[in-house]
Amino acid sequence: MTGPIRVRPAARVVLLDPDDRVLLMRYDDAPPNGTHWSTPGGGLNDGEDYPAAALRELAEETGWSDVALIGEVARRSFDMAYGDRLVRQVERLYLARTDRPRREIRGVEAMHASDGIAAWRWWTLAELDATREAVWPAGLAGLIREAIRPGLPDANPDGNAPRP
Repeated sequence: MTGPIRVRPAARVVLLDPDDRVLLMRYDDAPPNGTHWSTPGGGLNDGEDYPAAALRELAEETGWSDVALIGEVARRSFDMAYGDRLVRQVERLYLARTDRPRREIRGVEAMHASDGIAAWRWWTLAELDATREAVWPAGLAGLIREAIRPGLPDANPDGNAPRP
């Protein structure tokens, strides 16, 4: 990987089912990324805002266009391999829900193959706490618990900034 590091804006969706299981995709990347699980999402297209990118990426990776974002729950940036170069990924994570337990993904196998998605599954928060597998972002179970904690509003009114 050569050349100057470039910034890659990205949006991801922390998608929960009615039992608070989270949908994660597995990538079997070469180092430095390595094998890891991550929420659905990816890079912004030219002229696209973060919420629109989150919904587009979710639809591309799951086939579902009937999911609405509840609000932004986190922002982070980190260096990662993307293609043949190192990038600084600057991403925003959005909470969303589906009303179907362990909802199935069908009809997007070709996209998964081209995007490097090796597998997908619904994880309980206890499974996230106990796993030794790499999950991006680290601490995802805690982030989810904070986002769904009773007494906090489910939605961030502007959808653009994390709740305090």
